[in-house]
Amino acid sequence: MVDAVVSFVVQRLGDYLIQEAAFLGEVRTEVRSLKKELEWMLCFIKDAEDKQVDDPMIRQWVSDIRDVAHDIEDVLDNFTLRVGDSAAIDDRKRKPSFLGKMKICSCVLNQGKEKIDLYNIGKEIEELRKRVSDISRRRESYRLESATNYYLEAKGRDVSRRVTELRRATSFSIEGNVVGFDDDVSKLLAKLLSKEPRRFVISVYGMGGLGKTTLARKIYHNNDVKNKFDRCAWVSVSQDYDTKDLLLRIIRSFKINVLTRELEEMREEDLERYLHNYLQGKSYLVVVDDVWQKETWESLKRAFPDNKNGSRVIITTRIKEVAERSDENAYAHKLRFLRPDESWELFCEKAFRKSNGSEGLEKLGREMVEKCRGLPLAIVVLGGLLSMKKPQEWRRVRDHLWQHLKNDCIHISSLLNLSFRNLSHELKLCFLYLGLFPEDFEINVQTLIRLLVAEGFIQQDTDRSMEEVAEENLDELINRSLIQIDKRCWGRIATCRVHDLLRDLAIEQAKKIKFIHICKDAPNLISSSCRRQAVHFRIIGDWGLGHCNPRSSSLLLFNQRWDPSLPLTYTLGPLSSRFTLLRVLNFEGVVSNVLCSVGGCYNLPEEIVKLVNLKYLRLTNAHIDVIPSCIAKLQRLQTLDISGNMAFMELPREICELKELRHLIGNFTGTLNIENLSNLQTLKYVERGSWAEINPEKLVNLRDLRIISKYQEEEFSFKSIAYLKNLQLLSIRLSDDTCFDSLQPLSDCSYLIDLRLSGKIEKLPEDLHEVWPNLECLSLKKSHLKEDPMPKLEKLPNLTILDLGLKSYCGKKMICTTKGFHLLEILQLIDLNDLAQWQVGDGAMPMLRGLRVTNAYRLKIPERLKSIPLPTEWECDENW
Repeated sequence: MVDAVVSFVVQRLGDYLIQEAAFLGEVRTEVRSLKKELEWMLCFIKDAEDKQVDDPMIRQWVSDIRDVAHDIEDVLDNFTLRVGDSAAIDDRKRKPSFLGKMKICSCVLNQGKEKIDLYNIGKEIEELRKRVSDISRRRESYRLESATNYYLEAKGRDVSRRVTELRRATSFSIEGNVVGFDDDVSKLLAKLLSKEPRRFVISVYGMGGLGKTTLARKIYHNNDVKNKFDRCAWVSVSQDYDTKDLLLRIIRSFKINVLTRELEEMREEDLERYLHNYLQGKSYLVVVDDVWQKETWESLKRAFPDNKNGSRVIITTRIKEVAERSDENAYAHKLRFLRPDESWELFCEKAFRKSNGSEGLEKLGREMVEKCRGLPLAIVVLGGLLSMKKPQEWRRVRDHLWQHLKNDCIHISSLLNLSFRNLSHELKLCFLYLGLFPEDFEINVQTLIRLLVAEGFIQQDTDRSMEEVAEENLDELINRSLIQIDKRCWGRIATCRVHDLLRDLAIEQAKKIKFIHICKDAPNLISSSCRRQAVHFRIIGDWGLGHCNPRSSSLLLFNQRWDPSLPLTYTLGPLSSRFTLLRVLNFEGVVSNVLCSVGGCYNLPEEIVKLVNLKYLRLTNAHIDVIPSCIAKLQRLQTLDISGNMAFMELPREICELKELRHLIGNFTGTLNIENLSNLQTLKYVERGSWAEINPEKLVNLRDLRIISKYQEEEFSFKSIAYLKNLQLLSIRLSDDTCFDSLQPLSDCSYLIDLRLSGKIEKLPEDLHEVWPNLECLSLKKSHLKEDPMPKLEKLPNLTILDLGLKSYCGKKMICTTKGFHLLEILQLIDLNDLAQWQVGDGAMPMLRGLRVTNAYRLKIPERLKSIPLPTEWECDENW
């Protein structure tokens, strides 16, 4: 874990060497030297972290590295704070020594009433470098080894063997029966017993503790399976494995009659040949359990001949990519969580054995089972634990549920830790950061991406934006079953959640390195040295923040309620004065009915500009109507999110000075003055008249644009939109009876994948598939189309979601031809009152999985579409 923190600090030092070159002056050499020392130390941290469990001296060494890394962060933030927007340092003077240069130069810059003394900063950096050097020298005393040696010796370590043995013993079976998963068993048995003659790989993937091994074992021991295959074998892999060792264990599992000594003396290639020859002509089943790399099966499959007699391979893994890419002839099956009724059944079998619990115990039991969120391992351990407890002890277990479960079963911690240890430095930071969010919190994915970028966890990529890299990191955590998808909107992941056990793991690991601190209520407000703080209860004014670390770089406040009787200065003023090093301020305000009813609005207090390091400012539902001109002093601001306001606000003219601004979110009107914000990626929501005044030629990075028209105006022209070459999402809502001009200019937006138009179109272009070749999602409302739009829309080659809303089509007949809409998954026909006839050709919409038709009273749904279920209510939510 410390390796992730040190890697992050090394990255920040590198960024400062580039971004603050003008201000660093003579300090630059010391910063570069400090960076090199930390880079060298990174080679040994992994070995030290594994050895610290049994060695208190090494544990202290790791702690010292962590502390110095945090202190380096403080110096960097203090430096930025004191520099502000001062002029560049003239560092052309040369002096004989570093401190000598600093004493003579003592480069003092004026910034209002403040001064920057580079001599003091230089002393701080030199002291840090000495500390790092001392820590590095102590490494030799503890015989710590480099990462290269560490990984060479990692294979076959005791810890891996222990975890593998634990895995082999794991089972959720009850008297030979597995609770739940009946539908999964049926699907997998059908694949396993199918008449397909080619060797076939079936991959089962999902979160650790979900029951993948148990499901595979149930199938493995099925009577039909035993009768189908001539030979069966099972091998557990885990993270650290040796191919030769795997081959030996597979041969033993096949119960081949050969002397062990002869096998062990064989080379890996000889074992492959031996196993291959043995299996020739035989039908076989082999289960490869707990696979972490897609190369694992690649290294084994040469030993398994394709006899064209229906042989099968089952792979279990936590990683989606491993499941999907293990073999060219494969089926990937995602294992679901248990349903509530299945969870309760499994719990009862373990907790009550065959007796019935009292009503009081059942209520407590159901409450605890619900917290397990359908994870079988947690439910089994919980049931076993409570079966040994007296009724009066159940409440104590409920109050400290996860701690009790981990203490009662080492297997839970071992399984979850395996997933965490397997992450890269960047993914570890992203995963630990999730611990800041409240339990069972619905995390907005776009908000999370912007937070990760502002925190500095995402490195710039030459081909991708930082937001795209952050999104890929989250996708990787999802693929590794560490994050659960909650809602999908318009074909993309909108919100996600973290299972309580994994969130608990993130918090536990993060606290070890002082990465985050969480205040759940007033008694938890103890002083903490952590740089990232989360507050999960309502604060009043500055009460509740007095004990938080004033050197905090991030402050995330959830479930806050703005007081309509008090100005924002009452809360944000003291906060801005106390936490001057903040880079992230996220104030998650809930909607105040009182505030809405009185129509109150506030000014964003000018004290906010004291936070000169601020990169991320989010104040939701705060009803702000004025942003002060001094906001231009927040030169590092990347995200300004003041969403939740009902009223539109004007932006100050000085907004154009925020050159780093990437995301501007709220309701905006008046003169925007944003033409020069070339880094801007998100602009929502902007009043149509305000957009008409903008020259968009320099908004080359704009990807998400939402425009709203409040009044009836002349027709809307897409000519200005055509300048936005990187635009991906465009939403325009015109007032009733206002028209769109020609859609043809949108052909210049070649990256456009999501288009939502509300306003008159009347006729779609004939070459629509050429205008929108990459479009995946389309929503039309109030279009008043007179011709059937389907013959043109069905030709869009990548369309997956189509939402035809109120008054989008005024005709009576609709035709979807054979093989049309070949990728369409979601179709909504909403309030098409005149529609009476709908013809759907054979083979049309073969991928359709969701259909919603409302208020088309005369329409008869085609027979073969009647069984299509409704899409979830949020799949086409226009607010996403």
